[in-house]
Amino acid sequence: MNEHVLVVGTGRDHPALLRDTRPGTRTSVICQVEYIGNLRKTSEHQRIIGVRGDADDREWVAMAVAAHGLDPFTRVATFGERDQDRYAAIGEALGLAAHSVDTVTAVHDKEVMRTRLHEAGVDSTAHARVENVAELRAFVGEHGLPCIVKPVHSMGSAGVTKVTEQGELETAFERADGSYLGLVNTGVLVEEFHEGPQFSVEAFSELGEHQVVGITRKYSDPVSLVELGHVSPADLPAEEQKEISDYVGSLLTALNVEFGPTHTEVVLTSTGPRVIETHVRAGGDEIPGLTLDATGVDIAEYNVRQILGEDVLADIRATLAAPRPARSSAIWFAAVGAEGELEEITGIEEARELPGVTEVSALVKPGTVVDGLSSSFARVAQARALGETPEEAVAAARAAVSGLGIRLGVRPLDGSMV
Repeated sequence: MNEHVLVVGTGRDHPALLRDTRPGTRTSVICQVEYIGNLRKTSEHQRIIGVRGDADDREWVAMAVAAHGLDPFTRVATFGERDQDRYAAIGEALGLAAHSVDTVTAVHDKEVMRTRLHEAGVDSTAHARVENVAELRAFVGEHGLPCIVKPVHSMGSAGVTKVTEQGELETAFERADGSYLGLVNTGVLVEEFHEGPQFSVEAFSELGEHQVVGITRKYSDPVSLVELGHVSPADLPAEEQKEISDYVGSLLTALNVEFGPTHTEVVLTSTGPRVIETHVRAGGDEIPGLTLDATGVDIAEYNVRQILGEDVLADIRATLAAPRPARSSAIWFAAVGAEGELEEITGIEEARELPGVTEVSALVKPGTVVDGLSSSFARVAQARALGETPEEAVAAARAAVSGLGIRLGVRPLDGSMV
């Protein structure tokens, strides 16, 4: 049977990968109108359905149901965070395999996630949704500082603040109470702060069974908490790897994750792992690429194969068990601590020639207005590198970034550029 996959969201390169993986597969897309311009190889889709981002979920479902009536879909898929809730609702309406509405809600709504994990005995992090600064101060009065203040629903570290002093609470609340990256504000969450190194855990699930594919060490800015770099595999003793893997497996079970790739961020505290957040998608920041370098597991390939109906977990485990030369893969990002309009990034070609460096690229175009390290989308360039050890890989990637020249046009008080 030829497959017809409805992709919710733009899907980037994944629709083409679906078609290439199984010849004869057709794809259609339903996404927000404002992102239609981001679609790739548009002529290769059966149809493209654009819906307003602020449209009611019922409109998204109705449009999908109408298209299904004309040319039935055999699968539904999504590959990013935005509109995953619509994907779940569409899957339910069409009777196609998809993450449940309940699971997507628990993953997207950080208060629901915290409550669910607390009830399951997986994680007891103190947290509260707060409606105003007075309620935020009351939480701090009970649980102390530092704390984390963030939007209930966001991504890319947007709106997140680590608060270390009482005087910072009002600004932190206002920052978290905004709307970011096309996601409508749904409230402000405050959580106790966990001290310790941070890790990203890439896992793959099948029929409710979970397999950790890789654990990546992450390095974050201490103020904004925006990620500055990653290296895979993390340099961890076997017992700590197992502790993190077991914890993430329990977390995914508690959230009823049944299949697909997941990306979970944790802090390894003195009393064990504690979750920062989790996602029912592959990681960003090219972490799947770092994982592929380190383990040989291509998360995108297995994701697409599973969407098309294959059982893939045994194959993933066989790849992980196969002997491989020890190799570490790192990425590091360039950011600027000032506001202005990007004029030029220099030194990219020279950085590419440095030992161990495999890629250096700009993330934003000249003319882009940058505003410091407000979120992961404010970073301006990146470098990837390989090394025999995590330390070597990180040092090579950082050396590439440090050699870049970043020139900004500073915006004075009258708004002109100088």
